[in-house]
Amino acid sequence: MKKTVRDIEVKGKKVIVRCDFNVPLDDTGKITDDTRIAGAVPTIRYLLDHGAAVILLSHLGRPKGAPDPKFSLRPVAEDLSARLEIPVWFESVPTVIDDNVRTRAAHLKGGEVMLLENTRFRSEETDEDHGAGYDSFSKELAALADIFVNDAFGTAHRAHASTAGIADYIPAVTGFLVEKEVKYLGDALTNPVRPFVAILGGAKVGDKIKVIENLLEKVDTLLIGGGMAFTFLKAQGYEIGASKLDAESLDLAAQLLRQAKEKGVELVLPVDVKAGESFDNDTPADYCAASAIPADRMGLDIGPETAALFADRIQKAGTVLWNGPMGVFEFSNFTQGTRIVAEAMAASDATTIIGGGDSAAAVEQFGLAEKMSHVSTGGGASLEFIEGRVLPGVAVCGDQ
Repeated sequence: MKKTVRDIEVKGKKVIVRCDFNVPLDDTGKITDDTRIAGAVPTIRYLLDHGAAVILLSHLGRPKGAPDPKFSLRPVAEDLSARLEIPVWFESVPTVIDDNVRTRAAHLKGGEVMLLENTRFRSEETDEDHGAGYDSFSKELAALADIFVNDAFGTAHRAHASTAGIADYIPAVTGFLVEKEVKYLGDALTNPVRPFVAILGGAKVGDKIKVIENLLEKVDTLLIGGGMAFTFLKAQGYEIGASKLDAESLDLAAQLLRQAKEKGVELVLPVDVKAGESFDNDTPADYCAASAIPADRMGLDIGPETAALFADRIQKAGTVLWNGPMGVFEFSNFTQGTRIVAEAMAASDATTIIGGGDSAAAVEQFGLAEKMSHVSTGGGASLEFIEGRVLPGVAVCGDQ
């Protein structure tokens, strides 16, 4: 177990908190989805209420290691100020830290909060070689505070200066958001209420090899939908028409099917699909058997029989972990399979975990997020966690 902000004395301390404020902005700079900001608030409020002076960090977008006004965190500062009902000091400093920032941090009092500019305005932030610049930037950030709190699960799989490097210089603990992520994902993988059902979607088998291999060691049932299902169907010798095929992973898919059988894991593939003539929302589409898709058709969603089959397994589960949509859910005519899976999870008494990314976007879109036990804030981080990898941003935090 990792230490959290509850396990340390923060009163009178300066606490630097890495949040995930990588929120979408429209062309006018307005925030279009504030979920990640809302997720950071409990940790920030706890620190402020317990007398800490709080310095917030985050990245936003991909400014390519140089200042870019369209990726400024100013809109986030304004949003946070309204939420917290106190001023959030912010200054758009191209170098993230300058003498004015240092002075402001030095004079910050308990119950006050400031937000630094986008950490990725500095190329040293993401230096994969962890050279002198990375070390120097990590030290600059750490010098502002007494304690480091990592509450950015979405970037916890990155060993960046603001997610891991700071911990080389000051004590580190997790915030409530990271604590919750690690608890739900960790409990699912190490001590699930059974039956444990995992649902995987998305396009390529190759992208989720390690995820599937690790899950085959832990789950009772694995449901596979989305584009990746067609590679498994093809590996079984079925006709998939013009459907998405990860040709390089055909042998791997066959191997994974054998492994599932050897381990006694029920691996369930689609039995029917909604197939269209082209990759387009308005393409003519009909339902057909997943094992015999016409040559001029491509599967764009699971069919009603498959959706009912998946829903049945979800209903009987004790734990359900879902990552990846069942079809091209961004097309309104091909959302049904993903929606039925989401609704089945929302109606389930099981512990239901959404593994971030497109799955999280889907349950938000359907208005079902609050009915899930946990919706992960990190697509890439949750996948690496499910693979069994060590997340650098979590590893640097102290153990209890």
